[in-house]
Amino acid sequence: MDGTLVDTEQLWWQAAEEEAARLGHRLGDADVPEVLGRAVGHTAAHLHRVTGGDQPAGLIGERLDARFTALVSAGLRPLPGALALLDALAADGVPLGLVSASPRSVVDLVLGRLGGSRFAVTVAAGETPRTKPAPDPYLAAARRLGAAPGGCVAVEDTPTGVASAEAAGCRVLAVPSLAPIPPAAGRAVVRSLSDADPALLHALATR
Repeated sequence: MDGTLVDTEQLWWQAAEEEAARLGHRLGDADVPEVLGRAVGHTAAHLHRVTGGDQPAGLIGERLDARFTALVSAGLRPLPGALALLDALAADGVPLGLVSASPRSVVDLVLGRLGGSRFAVTVAAGETPRTKPAPDPYLAAARRLGAAPGGCVAVEDTPTGVASAEAAGCRVLAVPSLAPIPPAAGRAVVRSLSDADPALLHALATR
């Protein structure tokens, strides 16, 4: 969802960057794996550690959640090609699941803009025993869709999301946002969802 369908990955980085600055830390390259594609609790725990642990991780997480939600509310917009691809998949009768490391409040906010009826199932952070990069969210979505993970294609924008999907056994279409993602076996990489269509996803699923 974030950075794939809607332009929220930048907003999540902004929220984390502002919180880090409040705690006296400047986000850099070393922080990217702990922020991009990560759940609020993970990033909060990371900021708690790198800033000396003076403020509780729970409090940091509450501020991150509130700021991210506010930014999404004010600046939500679909990414190029996202709605067209969703419409094309719907026209082909392809069932869709939304798998996100964002909290349910943010997922529901985005669904309100995109249209919740586009997705047969949705999985948010905290709704599986583990979140990305563990395979649990994608396994849960596939199970609820009644599909084998190997017959599913995950569309992802971060290395964390790609790791989650591939650990579950899904094929991956990567649309990198803030961090590079190289091509690999069972994985295709495009610059934008404008370069994707149902035929590409079908080819990945059946390759």
